[in-house]
Order: sequence, then structure tokens, then C-alpha cells
Amino acid sequence: MEKIPMTRAGYDVLDEELKTLKSVERPAVIKAIAEAREHGDLSENAEYHAAREKQSFVEGRIKELESVLSRAEVIDTVKLSGSIKFGATVTLVDEDTEEERTYQIVGEHEADLERGLLNIKSPLARALIGKDEGDSVEVRTPGGQRSYEILSVRFV
Repeated sequence: MEKIPMTRAGYDVLDEELKTLKSVERPAVIKAIAEAREHGDLSENAEYHAAREKQSFVEGRIKELESVLSRAEVIDTVKLSGSIKFGATVTLVDEDTEEERTYQIVGEHEADLERGLLNIKSPLARALIGKDEGDSVEVRTPGGQRSYEILSVRFV
């Protein structure tokens, strides 16, 4: 089985979601199905079908999270240093627009660009791996070629 690199924070978020699904969502769906069954004919019962659909989603997500967490390799980013690698928090400046952005390079299951969590498999992260402060990187994006200068690298 392939190990999945993950930060401690990412692991904790997924673990909390799993606990919520098992302790809150699953019992609520079971209750909703039971209530919908009491309304009689199941073939034309929209509430019943909606509850069964939600149950399918919840159970699928539980299985997915259990699989990911069982294969997770939690990496303590505080103990890392040096050039950019998994877990690094990198501040970049776009050489064309002068816009600064900060990203932490994380595993694919915890990535969230709006929160500054960059998937390690993304083109930008792959371009940054192995680089140091002051380096420039060229990245081919869907919007075209972009150039970034690395302003800082931290491991927090």
C-alpha cells in the first residue's frame, strides 16, 4: 500500500471529519430513513430516497477517509529545514504582477488553495521542490507560463 504524505494539521482535520460523520451524520441519516419509512409507500417517498442518497454519500466518505487515514504518513514539518520540500511554507512573488502569495506544500487530500495549502502534485509545487530562497521558477499553468521568485522558505 502506498503511503500518503500528510501534515499533522491535515491529518487532524480529516480525522475530525471522520469522527463527525460517524457520530453525528450517520445516526442522523439513520433516523431520517426511519422517519421516512413511517410515511408509507417507499416508491413515491421523496424524503426516503433523499435520505438513502445522503446515507450512500456519508458511507462512501467514511470509507474514503478510513482508507486515507490508514495509509497516512504524518510528517512533522517543524523538524525539516533546507530547500523546499513537503511541508515547506513558501512565500512567492509573481514576477509579472508583483503579487505576493504564501503556500504550504501539503498532501493531495489536505490541499485547499483558498487556505494557502498547495497540493504537492500540482505544477507549482513540483516546480518549487528543491529550490531555495532567492531562486526563480518558471511554471506552465492553464493560464500560460508564469514566473515566480521565492522570497522565503519556512518550516512551521
